[in-house]
Amino acid sequence: MLGTILLEAAGLAEVGAGLAKAGAGIGAGLAVIGAGIGIGQIGGSAMDGMARQPEATNDIRMNMIIIAALVEVSALFAIVVCGFIL
Repeated sequence: MLGTILLEAAGLAEVGAGLAKAGAGIGAGLAVIGAGIGIGQIGGSAMDGMARQPEATNDIRMNMIIIAALVEVSALFAIVVCGFIL
């Protein structure tokens, strides 16, 4: 808020809009990268757990899918918030 007021007072409102768009793009990119890393970790750990305990494969798979869905939802939420900046 204060940054916007100062940019408008200095006549640099266009610069502030450009910085907001750049920040939104960087934020969306980081959200997608973070989600990809998180899902990769989930999948790798689930495969390791299934290899160690084959009898628990169904439980591990179900929990893996639920956690991956939660990671995807949080990444989607971050992308939507970045979209509102634009």
